[in-house]
Amino acid sequence: MKTVKLKAYPRTLEGRSGSKKVRSRGRVPAVIYGKGVPTRTIEVVLKEWITALKEAGAENFMVELTIEGEEAKPCLAFVREAQHHPLSGQLLHLDFHEVDPYEKVTITVPVETVGEAVGVKSGGVLEQVLHKLRVRALPKDLPEVIRIDVSNLNVGQVIHLGDIVPPSGVEILGDKTLPVVAVTMPEVEETTAAPTAAPAPGEVEMIKEKKPVAGAEEETEKGAKKEQQPKAEESEEKAKKK
Repeated sequence: MKTVKLKAYPRTLEGRSGSKKVRSRGRVPAVIYGKGVPTRTIEVVLKEWITALKEAGAENFMVELTIEGEEAKPCLAFVREAQHHPLSGQLLHLDFHEVDPYEKVTITVPVETVGEAVGVKSGGVLEQVLHKLRVRALPKDLPEVIRIDVSNLNVGQVIHLGDIVPPSGVEILGDKTLPVVAVTMPEVEETTAAPTAAPAPGEVEMIKEKKPVAGAEEETEKGAKKEQQPKAEESEEKAKKK
């Protein structure tokens, strides 16, 4: 992990109003604390802090702080928190956590995959389940990132936490059975046949009108016979009169 150097100055102005005055001078109020060391309020030059960030070029880095007026050697620290204004984004305050160079510390580092999985080449999809891991090591051995080679990963295969080989002197913490990276086949959406369109109401009515009604022919014949019967009786009466 990269270490950047930064100069700090003892802070004499305290409280909210004091912090505003510190910022008005182009500096950032800060505090440094750690195990077995006294908490000190300090301030750093904003431009120097921005330069240190650019030099680090990573999410995780260590800071070698030299505090003006202190005869002790520079202290090694992590940035525990950087507070920004929610609207303007202005840097408001920095928290530094001092560490002992000879004691192991635990931090969270990002996970990156390296290479193209063979399963992806055959149509699979690479899924990264965990994007950050907790590691423990001496400050000098702490990695900026954990890289995982996925070149030999085929479809259906998974790399678990316990499969990762950490850098020398580094311990990866957590459940060893947790999946970190896997290659799966993309899900295929099932297509269902569209239901047959129902006839429009007008069409149904037309079909009903055309559909023969059971017994309709029989009723028609009976009606025809009834109409013919009175005519026959009328013909007989005319014959008698003649």
